[in-house]
Formats: sequence, C-alpha cells, structure tokens
Amino acid sequence: MSIIELAPKWKREDKNLPVLNREINRLFDDFLSGFELAPVWSFDEKTLGSFRPRVNLSETDKEIKIAAELPGMDEKNVTVELDDDSTISIHGERKEEHEEKNKRWHRVEHTYGSFHRTISLPAKVDGSQTKAVFKNGILSVTLPKQKEDQDKKKSIKIETE
Repeated sequence: MSIIELAPKWKREDKNLPVLNREINRLFDDFLSGFELAPVWSFDEKTLGSFRPRVNLSETDKEIKIAAELPGMDEKNVTVELDDDSTISIHGERKEEHEEKNKRWHRVEHTYGSFHRTISLPAKVDGSQTKAVFKNGILSVTLPKQKEDQDKKKSIKIETE
C-alpha cells in the first residue's frame, strides 16, 4: 500500500477544479506514489519479535569503542563475542510482560524480541584487553587496537599546485 492511497481522493479528479488545483493535486500524487509503506506497517514473520538496536562505533589511534542502546534489557540477556580480533557480535533477547488489572478489565501485554548485530572492525584488536560495561541500558565495549595496527597509520601531507 502506498502513502497516496491513504490520502483522501475527494475532488482530485474533478474536471471543474481550476487548472492550478488539478496540477497541484497531480504533483502531490506523483511525488507520493513512489513511497511504499515500510516494514513497520507489515506483519510478516521476519519482522515480528525482532528489533535492531542502535549501535555507535568510534575509533581513535589506540582503541575502538562501541556503544549499543539496549533499553529494557539486562546484562544477563546480552552476549558479546569477538571473532579473530576483527569482528564483534552482539546478541540479545528481551522478554517483557506487563499486566494491569481493574475491577472491570484485565490486560496483559507480552513483548518478545531478539537481535544479532555483527560488526567488522576497522583494525585488529587485542581481545585479551577488551572490556564491556552495561549501565542504564547502554552496552559500552572498549577494544584496544593491537600494537602493530596502531603503528601502521601514517599521515600523508597534501600539497597544493
């Protein structure tokens, strides 16, 4: 379903409309016709029960830092793995149940979701010195670079002609 199908079509094709109004309607119809509703609106098995946390990666000369936003999760539900000192994988699963009771109604909501993020690191890291800290829903991973990768970077002077 496209977004244009959600817009009301009253008098869109009315021949009695002034030319300017018809052209503006046509312009909006043409513009919006290419926008399909994203998977947020679809309910297929691939998107149900999964989520994709935001991950920030930053790099300095000595280390790589990764921060993953994992709201509503505990550290016991998160796994971090380092493969060949060049790829990091973050796995997690969250399960929530919210129940409310009243004299006239009873509501229970279940939320389940899992994720798997694999990130190729821009440099080899020292896996034995890697640290991960989980605080207030933020997973922070610090990966010190291997010594030989720290020394490989050289600054190249740019000349003007």
